[in-house]
Amino acid sequence: YVLGGRAMRIVYDRDELLQYLEEAVSVSFERPILIDKYLSDSVEVDVDAIGDGEDYLIGAVMEHIEEAGVHSGDSAASIPPYTLSEEVVEEIKRQSKLISRALRVKGLVNLQFAVKEGEVYVLEVNPRASRTVPFVSKTIGYPLAKLSALVGVGKKLRELVPEVFERLQKGNAHFASDFMPSGKRIHSIKEVVFPWNRFPEEDPVLGPEMKSTGEVMGIAEDFGLAYYKAQLSAGSRLPLEGRVFLSVADRDKPKVVDLSRGFLELGFEVYATGGTYRFLRERGLDVKHVLKVSEGRPNVVDMIKNQEINLIINTPTGRKERSDAYHIRRSAVQYNIP
Repeated sequence: YVLGGRAMRIVYDRDELLQYLEEAVSVSFERPILIDKYLSDSVEVDVDAIGDGEDYLIGAVMEHIEEAGVHSGDSAASIPPYTLSEEVVEEIKRQSKLISRALRVKGLVNLQFAVKEGEVYVLEVNPRASRTVPFVSKTIGYPLAKLSALVGVGKKLRELVPEVFERLQKGNAHFASDFMPSGKRIHSIKEVVFPWNRFPEEDPVLGPEMKSTGEVMGIAEDFGLAYYKAQLSAGSRLPLEGRVFLSVADRDKPKVVDLSRGFLELGFEVYATGGTYRFLRERGLDVKHVLKVSEGRPNVVDMIKNQEINLIINTPTGRKERSDAYHIRRSAVQYNIP
């Protein structure tokens, strides 16, 4: 039994596994280690559903913005999903209803899926209310917790929300929620709030272990504006101009080529450390080089302290990459750089 992903970690090689076994856990016959295969580069999906033993309705299908492997409580999420096809979403809804019916759920249920290369994987099912219920309820305009309580005392969904079943019968329901009409133009983004500034030694990097302490949301007709509102609510004001710093793991380098090009086209200056700098320059991008902390001075942390960096994009991989990156991330928190 694990609460909040406690003591969970993604390891990429044998050395990291041995280090985790030595540092992070007390291993014995009474406390075995569970090893699962990690679906890298997959999309995680949350579903909140409600049932009365006979009928089951999808409150909403949410796509996580962070990849699978980041704890669901630490992930930003979008209603409706913003990269998944409607066919994949329909399959997730179908599986959610079948699972809920098989478990004879009465009330709320939360299901988590991962999608990789179009294939849907079930991660976990929790027959209870999830932390996302208030977010979903505000988005769809129905109080799911209240409906669940009424189901608990014997009410049926068909008498509580007859208009929802009427829309479903006519085929007029939104593809991401049974509770919204198909023509509703809405994007709702849940963003999380972290206490990094209260823990000055903590590395602000996300993983399977939950670290957030709160949530905010942004709503608009299009995804970009809703996401920007959510960032503002979380206290992260995204810059409209200035300098962007990039330092990403080798496996992520191909993914930042278009991103870097987009920043350059918007008029930003792009800075990068050694490996990322060479990778982007080889692809014809006009990026500028900056030293890592371990390479001397002036380095990227000096630029952050001098308020010369306006946005940081950093992806660590494994423990070995975190010495330089740790100082970058801590400086970003200290000087409030998004």
